[in-house]
Parts: sequence; structure tokens; C-alpha cells
Amino acid sequence: MDRPAFAARAAHPTSPPEIAALAAALRASPLDRAPEAPLAAALVHVAFAAPEGLPAAWDALARGWLGGPDPAAPIAAPEAPPEAEVPPALWPDLWSIVDDALAGTLDALAITARTAALGAHLPEGLAARLAALALAFPGVAEAAAGGIPPRFTLDELAAAPAGSLGAAFHAQIVENGYELEVLDRDALGLEALPFPLPYVNARMLQLHDLWHLAAGYELTALHEIGISAFQMAQFGHHYSAMFLSLVMTIAAAGPVPGGMAPLLDTVARAWRHGRAAPPLLGLDWKALWAAPVEEVRTRIGLPAFASPFPPALVESLRAAA
Repeated sequence: MDRPAFAARAAHPTSPPEIAALAAALRASPLDRAPEAPLAAALVHVAFAAPEGLPAAWDALARGWLGGPDPAAPIAAPEAPPEAEVPPALWPDLWSIVDDALAGTLDALAITARTAALGAHLPEGLAARLAALALAFPGVAEAAAGGIPPRFTLDELAAAPAGSLGAAFHAQIVENGYELEVLDRDALGLEALPFPLPYVNARMLQLHDLWHLAAGYELTALHEIGISAFQMAQFGHHYSAMFLSLVMTIAAAGPVPGGMAPLLDTVARAWRHGRAAPPLLGLDWKALWAAPVEEVRTRIGLPAFASPFPPALVESLRAAA
């Protein structure tokens, strides 16, 4: 990959029709690497310079890859300021992550922490722009109006009957050694963020692993990538936008022709899955603990994620290598 050319491409927005055309070109010829870097650069620009373009860009990506109409009405996102640009200081840290990922020295926790650390390079005032973007998504304002949600507890999950969503969630947390919230919400200073970000961020900490169950995303690398697109489609999750732009950049910089295809298919389908689903942030999940997972999906109108690729594809390829 020509890294200066990539950075130059990411410095400017790529229109939704161009994004759709790049995705369509890759779908038509998965081994043609020419569209990979421009598409990844377009997602980097959205994530790090103009998140207001996220809904239109990702609708276009899914449209180009999957074809057919969008599953939901366009999101009326705010306009990005005309001076929005990728911070130059971002590139050394971003390329360091790409290099370490290609060398196989990054585990899931490391890439999570280092992706989050890229936030230090984001422009001043971005929090207010991200708040306005989140409010453009259906159901976010209504859900956030109730304030920071109370925590889930292992005791309430343990009391759920066998075969229920609550019991499955309890088993997932305990058997994998997870925390009920990925990070300590009190240590993050969420209350200092503009509305609705305190609610949105606290809610994501407690819902991410639950959505794996409820929405049918397995605990594998490929489905972790997929659920990032799903939750981004629900409320414009900015960390997911950064993470997915990195994933696509790593694939574009990698040595394997066609390696981007399963990733693109997964994120396109997961994005549309999240766009077609009802707003999930504000659901009373505690009221659903006693119901079986399939009944919960039927009740709230959330089909399980479907993909032609095996969930453990990445792990299988690593084992074969």
C-alpha cells in the first residue's frame, strides 16, 4: 500500500456514490485490490474527520456490496464542518496499529485499547458533533431522556430460569470471565459529555455482550467485527467507526488478495441488520430476562444475524496458517 497516497485520499471526503461504486467493484472482482485502499481511506475520513457522514457512507457501502434498496429511511445527520480533516498526528499511531496487526502481535484487548487511544488525536469539539449525530438516529433521544441506566447484576441474571435470555447472558459472562460492563463507567467521566452521550456510552458498556446473544453474533473475531457495524447502525457508535476503518485499512494493507471480501460482506450485512432492527437502546431488557432468546427476538422484532461465512472463519484461517 502507498501510505502517503492513502493519507492523501483520507484527507478528503468520498461521496456516497463513490463509496457504493468501490464496494460494487470489489463485489464484482474480489481479487482486484485497486478499490480496497480508496474504500478504507473513505472510512478513515468518516471516522476521524467527518462522523456526520457515517450513515450515508455506510448505507452506500452496503448498497454497493449487497445491492437492493436500503432497509430503512435515510438518517438526517448534521453536516460536517467544511474544515473537517484527519488530524496529521493520527497517522504514526494508526500505521503502528496496522503494522502490529499484520505482524500478528495484537490481541483483541490490545487492539481495543489502542483504537480507543486514537481518540486523543480527534479534533476539539468533536463530542458535541457526535452528540448531534447520535440524536439523529431513531429512538436515541427518547431512550436517553430517562438518564443513565441502572447496572445489571449477576444476582438478577442468576435468578432467571434455565433456557432464558437472562440465564444465557449469565452463563456467557461467567464462563468467559467477562465483566458485566466492559469498562468502569464511573472512571470514564461520562457525565461531562454532552447529551445524549453519557447515556449512550453507559448503555453500550452494558449492552454490547447482551446484544451478541439477542442479535445472534457469536463470540468470534468475524462476528465482533459484525456487531460493531450493527451497533453503529443503531446509534452511530463512534468507537465502532474507528475500529471498522482500522479493520478495513489492515485488510487493504495485508498480503492476501480477496481478504477484504468476507469482512465487507459481514459489515455490510450487519449494518443493514442494525438499520432494519427496531431501536434497542431504550428497551427494558430486565423485563426480558425470563423469556427464551428466540421468544425475545420474536417479541422485539429482531431476527438473528445471518451470514454465508462461518463465524469462526478468522480463527480457522489463523489455525491453518
